[in-house]
Amino acid sequence: MKKLQFALFAAFNLVACTSDAKGDIKLGEQKAQTCAACHGAKGVSVIPTYPNLAGQKEQYLIKQLKDFKTKMRNDPVMTVMAMPLTDEDIINISAYYASLDPSGK
Repeated sequence: MKKLQFALFAAFNLVACTSDAKGDIKLGEQKAQTCAACHGAKGVSVIPTYPNLAGQKEQYLIKQLKDFKTKMRNDPVMTVMAMPLTDEDIINISAYYASLDPSGK
């Protein structure tokens, strides 16, 4: 049974990650305000243990946030942050960070 659940979850993630999600950058920017505390105001973290998100690939960000939300990827802070996000929130936040200049400018 667990193998079947894993296979279905993997298939869902494959479909979700290959879709052409087009998020709303402005809504993503609004929703990402809480993310700035760790990931920086423009997606470039000043904290060495937190990743920069500016310029990251949109589909990668979508997958990571969904994995935190479903606990496929476990981090005590990110799991809590991702849990209340809707699929639309995740797509919008990912679009926002993907649109940012990785240099932080």
